[in-house]
Amino acid sequence: MAAERKLYLGGRLRRLRRELGINQSAMAAELGMSPSYLNHLERNQRPLTAQVLLRLARSYDIDLKSFTAEGEGTGTEDLAEIFADPMFSDIGVPRYELLEVADNAPSVADAISRLYTALVERRQAPQGANPDEEATHVTPESWVRDHIQAQRNYFGYLEEAAETLAGALGDRSAVPAGLARRLKEGFGVETRIVPPELLDFASQHYDYHRKRLMLSSLLRSESRTFGTAYQLALFEFRPLIARMLESAAPPDVPTRRLLHMSLANYAAGAILMPYADFLAAAERHRYDIDRLCAEFGASVEQVAHRLTTLGRSGARGIPFFMLRVDAAGNISKRFAGESFPFSRFGGTCPRWNLHATFQTPGRVATQIVETPDGQRFFTIGRTVDRAVRLDPRESSQLAIGLGCDVKHAPKIVYADGLDLSEPYVTPIGPACSICPRIRCPQRAAAPAGRTLMVNEMQKTISPYPFLGG
Repeated sequence: MAAERKLYLGGRLRRLRRELGINQSAMAAELGMSPSYLNHLERNQRPLTAQVLLRLARSYDIDLKSFTAEGEGTGTEDLAEIFADPMFSDIGVPRYELLEVADNAPSVADAISRLYTALVERRQAPQGANPDEEATHVTPESWVRDHIQAQRNYFGYLEEAAETLAGALGDRSAVPAGLARRLKEGFGVETRIVPPELLDFASQHYDYHRKRLMLSSLLRSESRTFGTAYQLALFEFRPLIARMLESAAPPDVPTRRLLHMSLANYAAGAILMPYADFLAAAERHRYDIDRLCAEFGASVEQVAHRLTTLGRSGARGIPFFMLRVDAAGNISKRFAGESFPFSRFGGTCPRWNLHATFQTPGRVATQIVETPDGQRFFTIGRTVDRAVRLDPRESSQLAIGLGCDVKHAPKIVYADGLDLSEPYVTPIGPACSICPRIRCPQRAAAPAGRTLMVNEMQKTISPYPFLGG
């Protein structure tokens, strides 16, 4: 742990204890300390020492880096983004209060985030919507996204089950046939490739009555394989996924179904790219995405997503974050193995070169970026095509962005040739409304809570100059 700062992690320690289902006396006994001392730790009246952290790691098999990392739950930056909303402009909540809430009352911070998410989504609802029909909680996609991120996009039980199943399928080159055979022999399901018109232009459909999995002929081979693995996961892991759903306790049926689909998608990726084999190949090929695609018969997007899931204790890969955006900047996927350096409620920073990849389809664009708090990330961007392209006259391109702490860059083939000791760094920020960077030529909005310093006799590179501090 960093010696220059004390670690006050009482909220995370309390959350861990509650997740374990034990009281303070039981945890104190297991850690070899008095209940009163543990109480002081949980209330941030004492910092966590290196000795206590090591005891936690030994007793509960936690990853110290993840436990002490920023971004667990709703952090200070998330709260800062929320309270930058114009409706709070007359309050001026100081940062130290946000820090106190995030550290000392993480459940309150999560509740604030959930309420604000619901507010944002209600603002975006169509005009004239019946308030009586509106949900009282966040949308299914927001709930599922937050649940997956709370697990740091890693589900150990699914990984173990998927590795066992992948071993039973045999040689990797014959996996597509093995998946179809397993469906047929184990569950009586026949796999067919059919014209898209038969599926009403869905990508796949399982006919329950005829026990037939139908895959659209518009799907590329790797997407057909993934679709078959998805359907097999629904059958093979039904009891396991049911227990995971029960434990997660989604608030309603649509959210439960979306989480069910997300877990089955995760399992499909784990079947096609078994954890130990995939991690070994990733390290051997130095995270060369094309090499991994070729070795596992997967698409760029499937490999990129899989790279964010390598969080097994004792066998961790590089903790990547991933985004998928369209040409208009809409974010349709957002996953992270650790903290995520971008805005939770807004889009990406325009100074990140992810959007520039649309100008050079298929080519990899790299960049080292620095967030306002001084963290540096090595990022990789490239375009991909949608799994199904219904109209050949329309663009099917999306952009995938991967990133990790710059200290991992020497392990990645795309960083070869860069001067990592003194690299060229692009300063980026969160959403413009909370970004503290003063001299930004691409600022699109005035920062909330800051005093504008407009001088009609002088024009600045930013249309919204403001007082720093």
